[in-house]
Amino acid sequence: MKKATFTITLMLTAILLPACVFAQKKEKEDRSFELSKNIEIFSSAYKTLYNTYVDDINEGDLVKTAIDAMLAKLDPYTNFYPESDLEDVKLQLMGEYGGIGATIHQQGEYTIISEPYEGMPAYEAGLKAGDKILEVNGQNAKGKKNDQVREFLRGQAGSDITLKIERNGEEKTFKFKRKAISLPNVPYSGMIYDNIGYIKLNEFTKEASTNVLSAFNSLKKQGMAGLILDLRGNGGGLLNEAVNIVNIFVDKGQTVVTTKGKTANRNQTFKTTRKAVDTEIPIIVLADQGSASASEIVSGSLQDLDRAVIMGQRTFGKGLVQNVFPLMYNTQMKVTVSKYYIPSGRCIQAIDYSHRDEQGRANKIQDSLRTAFKTKGGRTVYDGYGIEPDTLLETEYASQISIALLLKFLPFDYATEFVKTHPTIAPAKDFDITDEIYDDFVNFLKDKEYKYTTPTEEGIKILIDNAKKEKCNESVTKLLENAKTQIETDKQNDLYKHKEEIKDMLLSEIVVRYYNQKGRVEALLKRDKEVKAAADLLKDTNAYNLILKPKK
Repeated sequence: MKKATFTITLMLTAILLPACVFAQKKEKEDRSFELSKNIEIFSSAYKTLYNTYVDDINEGDLVKTAIDAMLAKLDPYTNFYPESDLEDVKLQLMGEYGGIGATIHQQGEYTIISEPYEGMPAYEAGLKAGDKILEVNGQNAKGKKNDQVREFLRGQAGSDITLKIERNGEEKTFKFKRKAISLPNVPYSGMIYDNIGYIKLNEFTKEASTNVLSAFNSLKKQGMAGLILDLRGNGGGLLNEAVNIVNIFVDKGQTVVTTKGKTANRNQTFKTTRKAVDTEIPIIVLADQGSASASEIVSGSLQDLDRAVIMGQRTFGKGLVQNVFPLMYNTQMKVTVSKYYIPSGRCIQAIDYSHRDEQGRANKIQDSLRTAFKTKGGRTVYDGYGIEPDTLLETEYASQISIALLLKFLPFDYATEFVKTHPTIAPAKDFDITDEIYDDFVNFLKDKEYKYTTPTEEGIKILIDNAKKEKCNESVTKLLENAKTQIETDKQNDLYKHKEEIKDMLLSEIVVRYYNQKGRVEALLKRDKEVKAAADLLKDTNAYNLILKPKK
């Protein structure tokens, strides 16, 4: 009987195996045919337009539009870059570009220097925040859009650049050389609240892990008893830098992240490769909705390995990995090639781009489709929704008046005026916005325009409009109109109702003029409620341990 069964199995295998091989071969040939066919269709359509369309067309723009439209069907991280955008690709991937080393923004017809980075060409040449850019290498910058002026400023490292600017009503000319600009990924690290170490990581660019390790070792020498790693607003970067940062706190041989793609060569497991620097020190990772990609690999793997407490808000939810591929004629394409999975086995990708609704929108993964996983110590965590913090902190949203002031660059403009009459200020950690400075700012605003509408105003307007449409009793309409007047009167006190929030904005803009990025972070730390909450938890050993090892 066994022999008969074995014979039948062999016969079926002999029949089915060639059939399977044939089917796979045919499927591959069909896909290859579809690829060739569609390339020929696109080429034929493009040539027909080029030869017959009634008006002249910009060939490069037309092709880029077509490619962008094609990629729009996928995810927002798969992008095509023409040769002119290569500096942007370099900046995204490596945190480097050829330029002057300053941020800029647009106010009216002018592009303004927002912040020259310490040690960079603009800073060394003497450019200051608030300078109006009039010309770049003889090209008029007035009336140009921000992106256009940015292109003027960027160029090959070592090339000459001449800037004509306006400062305090006077024109000045600066001549210097561009250089390869490397943005600081650790703008600040230091000891806070006695023995708590703090490291702010802005990006996972080249050498991010080296810089974090250097900061960590320095803090340990100063007697650090607990670490706050601040990843808020960190949009990610290089995957290997994330793995190396985890390796500072996790010993050799631990899986940090696994990538899985369409082809076998995209399936990789990244493990820690060295002995950890410190496997015991308590760590809190601060994260928020702006923490994405590599930030989520670090926070998620440390959570899955029960090595750190995650505090703040749920992260962005980007579990997709991109590679950059060179194309013809010095163009490039960044393509999503795989998804990543952290140690518990979960993927934290929040939006499903492979399935779209009738309007073509990609939506978040439904709660019912989320799967539970376990951390190394047995805690329950979930996939499909970013990294949920172990300790949730309430999100504080900016008030409407603060948004209005920022959009008009009024705190920035006030800081520009402030430095004219204040050659020096106290050290960053000691400087504060006094009531005298704040009242001066309020006085500065008296002839400035910064209109805004509060949610309450919007609500009362809808009620009034509906009351009129429905022909409500006149007394009802009058009551609503009176409420509107009272709300507008109350709104006049917004500058003082939201005083502390606006003080933070002023502190940020003023301190950076004297002490650069490092000073800005240092000055704001003492007013940061989330950092204070993290420090308090690190000092409460029992509460900290109870999160990582809850009682069963």
